Amino acid sequence: AVEGGSSHIAPGVEGQDGLAALSVQGGGGIAAVVDAHVVNDGVDAIINNAVLVRLISDIEEGGGVVAVVGVVQLHIVVVPIGVIPQVRSGQAVEDIAVVIVARAVGASLYENWTDVSGFLACDPRIVDSPRRIKSLSFKELRELSYMGANVLHSESIFPVRRANIPIHIKNTFRPEDDGTLILPSVYYKPSGNIVTGIAGKKDFTVIFIEKSLMNSQIGFVRKVLSVLENAGVPVEHIPSGIDTMSVVIESSALKNGKLELVLQGIKEAVAPDTLRVTEDIALIATVGHGMSSSVGTSARLFKAMAAAEINVKMIDQGSSELNIIVGVKNEECEKCIRAIYREFFGN
Repeated sequence: AVEGGSSHIAPGVEGQDGLAALSVQGGGGIAAVVDAHVVNDGVDAIINNAVLVRLISDIEEGGGVVAVVGVVQLHIVVVPIGVIPQVRSGQAVEDIAVVIVARAVGASLYENWTDVSGFLACDPRIVDSPRRIKSLSFKELRELSYMGANVLHSESIFPVRRANIPIHIKNTFRPEDDGTLILPSVYYKPSGNIVTGIAGKKDFTVIFIEKSLMNSQIGFVRKVLSVLENAGVPVEHIPSGIDTMSVVIESSALKNGKLELVLQGIKEAVAPDTLRVTEDIALIATVGHGMSSSVGTSARLFKAMAAAEINVKMIDQGSSELNIIVGVKNEECEKCIRAIYREFFGN
């Protein structure tokens, strides 16, 4: 549910025809998102309604084309799902569509009612009864969602984030639970915790490149990334040194001969002294605004990993100091998350 003035928005249920409906009551009318095959002979139209104009503007800003297939009292619009990029499930469609409408109606709060009582500090399948996160920032949410925390689809936050609309995650089956507040920077206040959450994701491939005097060769990184761009391979992280750099890629993006194509391209583009591939790597992200102002956070993290006899394959820290990402073997992913959780949250 989303509340904003007199408007109230609630996500519908995906139907047999792939329809995800959004009802806008009090503010006026219905907006519906459907599969492209449901849209018959759609016609472009301009609707003289401020809410729908802003909704359409948001969709078109993302590269979509709005097809208006019917207007009843100037309040019904149907949009092909294709306007929402990289949607893989009905739930993702619903998450993204609702936040677009939340922004369009100028909601003051977006409530997402789900089957969990908010975000947890880590995956409960890995750590028994992990601590609930009372509040976190949009930046922290983005980092944790990207690394596998999946209460919300990771791309669904951008429309409300731009409009500074808070999100409240609530449990449909336990409405009395406090849930988790996801706050824009204008409202966010540090909780006092050093670490907000820990998340992990498996199956990455690391391409290690070494070249003497790499730092003095203008365009070296660009040449490497151009090889990946030409092969249609997205890059996740690029840890680097004076004469070395590593390119971290989801292993699924290197199937069907793409890994061999990329390695050959790198050899031809930069003639590296060493070119090495490490597969089956998991990335563990430790996320929290409190880390940047706390002395010894990294030392505590690596001490905990050493005590658990976990070998670190890669280290990457964002320039914002919001997170520390470590790479470990796939089979040590859960063990690593448990060790870091114990260090910062206790047993």
